[in-house]
Amino acid sequence: MMENSRDTAYLAQHVLIVGASHAGVNAAFSLRAKGWTGHITLVDGDPQLPYHRPPLSKKLLQTHNASPILLKAQSAYVQQNINLKLACRVERISTGEKHTAYLSDGNTLSFDKLVLATGCAALIPPISGIMSSRQHYTMRNFFDVRAIQSRVSEDKHENLQKSVVIIGAGYIGLEAASSFRALGLKVTVIERETSILSRVTTSVMSDFLMGLHQDKGVNIETNKDVIAFTSDGNKEKVVCKDGSEYSADFVLVGVGVKINTELAEQLDLEIDGAIVVNEACQSSHPDIFAIGDCTKHFNQIYNRWIRLESVQNAVDQAKALAEFLTTERHAISSVPWFWSDQYECKLQIVGLSQGYTDCIVRQEQPDQFSIWYFKEDTLLCVEAVNHAKSYVLGTQAIKNNRRVNKLAIANLEAHLTKDNIFTA
Repeated sequence: MMENSRDTAYLAQHVLIVGASHAGVNAAFSLRAKGWTGHITLVDGDPQLPYHRPPLSKKLLQTHNASPILLKAQSAYVQQNINLKLACRVERISTGEKHTAYLSDGNTLSFDKLVLATGCAALIPPISGIMSSRQHYTMRNFFDVRAIQSRVSEDKHENLQKSVVIIGAGYIGLEAASSFRALGLKVTVIERETSILSRVTTSVMSDFLMGLHQDKGVNIETNKDVIAFTSDGNKEKVVCKDGSEYSADFVLVGVGVKINTELAEQLDLEIDGAIVVNEACQSSHPDIFAIGDCTKHFNQIYNRWIRLESVQNAVDQAKALAEFLTTERHAISSVPWFWSDQYECKLQIVGLSQGYTDCIVRQEQPDQFSIWYFKEDTLLCVEAVNHAKSYVLGTQAIKNNRRVNKLAIANLEAHLTKDNIFTA
């Protein structure tokens, strides 16, 4: 028995986890690591062994016949006595005197604690003709990648350059554009806003990534509102509100996500865009927890409610859940971080820039720079392109609430070290 852990009977309860991506899988293994002895059942509709999602739009898309990168080997689930039910969905849940989950295979499961790690689905916008289109794709799972790769390789013997239109210039769309160019496709990206990534970054980063993609041969069209899909022989035609049209062999739709809250709604949990959870990832029902992309939590570092789509948040919340269920201790808020690979550039982001009052751009080389976001004198976020040192120092500053010398950041003659940029 671990020190400060709950009693033996409690630790022997049955935990049902719905969703086997990063959040769900890490919750199961974290519970075992913390001493949970009861049954753990992990249910997911995907028939594949749980795998890493970030590589889907990156290297995996570029590599034909590649296998998904597994989160854990199948033997690990057996060794840790985790019951993995794949190609199966939880369709309904009853939380009466006996908590019961009704599965798509006709079986039922009784449980004591429920963890919703249901994530998000691709958002399909209300565009005329999109539902009848057979040549539009999203990128949320491994089967999406396989379908796209199959489309890319069709008629390859004719030696014709395939073309793709990507709707949405978010990180997924831009990463996919990078991968498609590596595969030799002709790429057009259509964005509704006046610049790419306008809602999440500064014009400095937006302009840099815009130029990067254009230099690689990507046609980026901004301020374009897509209103219809039509077929043009073997091609798919994307029609915009201003009358412009773009033809391609297929279309990738990457305009955002729909949060999977159906089970939470059925259970009458508190929802504010996403499932509302406390610092222990506990929902408004004491026996139901939620983790990952489908949740909204209060972050003590930023003093506000946030929803994050990141592997880091999924893993951190899984650990926080396991900590609370086994010891009743509450985890402290963690610093959000993200990354994106596009061509030879690695973008690393730590923190959240929303609400910044000023920012400093430190340009080391043409393709190596960092942007430091401040609210008055408090560092909120660092975005670093090909400059891991800025990312690491930014992480230390935000995590430890250290003040940063703005003049030292702006001065290229001053080396980026803790001694130079951290003030007393």
